[in-house]
Amino acid sequence: MTPDEMKGRTRKFAIAVIKFARTLPRDPVTDVIVRQLVKSSSSVGANYRASCRARSKPDFIAKLGIVEEESDESLFWLEVLVEAGMVKAEAVAKLLDEAEQLVRIIVAAINTARGGHRS
Repeated sequence: MTPDEMKGRTRKFAIAVIKFARTLPRDPVTDVIVRQLVKSSSSVGANYRASCRARSKPDFIAKLGIVEEESDESLFWLEVLVEAGMVKAEAVAKLLDEAEQLVRIIVAAINTARGGHRS
């Protein structure tokens, strides 16, 4: 996958999460979780873009580490929504799958950048 394709993919993920978030009922608990979810999912794309402008290999790896964390956090909040009974798993299945795929892709990119091993 090219960097431009990944930029598009992470942007689409953020937009899909935003659209999903707008469908949820408003209450104090849901509002907190949705805020965290929207922040982390949009951060995936923003930080991936930043990694594409890294000034060095260590900077690139560090920025991808942030992308990994934000992707995993997005996955976490989606799982919380399901496990707390706030949404049905089927309603977020595509988002869960995409978050998991993004984590795997970024971990693989970090490992490749590090020379094939995780520190």
